[in-house]
Amino acid sequence: MPRKLTDDEITALLDSRPGWAILTTIDKDGFPHTVPLGYFRIDGDVVMGVRDGTRKVANVERNPNVSVMLEAGSTMADIRGVMFQGHARIVREPAETLELARHAARSRGVPESEWPTAPRPVATYIYVTPVRTLSWDYGDSASDNA
Repeated sequence: MPRKLTDDEITALLDSRPGWAILTTIDKDGFPHTVPLGYFRIDGDVVMGVRDGTRKVANVERNPNVSVMLEAGSTMADIRGVMFQGHARIVREPAETLELARHAARSRGVPESEWPTAPRPVATYIYVTPVRTLSWDYGDSASDNA
């Protein structure tokens, strides 16, 4: 059995992977719709930039219950990951999208002189607040069973 990650390990995993998370929404027919998206964190929340008018945006507007998953490793000996189940909201308001764009730039290490000064015309974000967190680390499983 895998062990659960600690809160500090979850934060470290999220911060070590400045690239992609897997977002799952529910489409209008009740089927899961799963896509990889770039992300950044704000405290315990996960934020993803998207194009407005996409299926994932429509799905969140219809049903805000989503999951976000990150996983690292390549074999059962080192796979670890985290999945958040939570509530999402769509952010389109220009002042808030600018604030989120600036936060994303800061989290990527972009110099402040290069941060956005105005919102992009079609900037939209999916802002996920976790309700439940599930995690796993198979790397320590062998030693747990010895």
